[in-house]
Amino acid sequence: MSKPIVAIVGRPNVGKSTLSNALAGERISIVKDTPGITRDRIYATVSWLDTTFTLIDTGGIEPDSRDIILSQMREQAQIAIDTADVIIFLVDGRSGMQDSDQKVADMLRRSRKPVILTVNKVDDQKKYGNDVHPQQPANQPSADCVRE
Repeated sequence: MSKPIVAIVGRPNVGKSTLSNALAGERISIVKDTPGITRDRIYATVSWLDTTFTLIDTGGIEPDSRDIILSQMREQAQIAIDTADVIIFLVDGRSGMQDSDQKVADMLRRSRKPVILTVNKVDDQKKYGNDVHPQQPANQPSADCVRE
């Protein structure tokens, strides 16, 4: 039986490569604040919660761009979507929902694949409060305290 394939997709600079590196447990993708660093599909074998799968990091999708490089990046992401068994759709919680997020979501709906919507960049408790960081009951450890 082959390993499941998980693709991480989203618009530029939402943290796809950072998430890929975190899941892989090593630096497989270059991470910078500059859009367009990841252009091709980057593959890694990942073991998480006793499951081994192939992870695909993709470049940012700019749905309406006619730029040749951005169009090729979109094609690479589409190949990852077509190949994947499940898709992680990563969005940026700081900037909120953008028009391009809606268009990427439309692409993913057309794929008819399972999609996990994941919101990144919401780690500032002072800014987001309990909307993002719910209070734990006193008798339960927070996720930050749980270690394997």
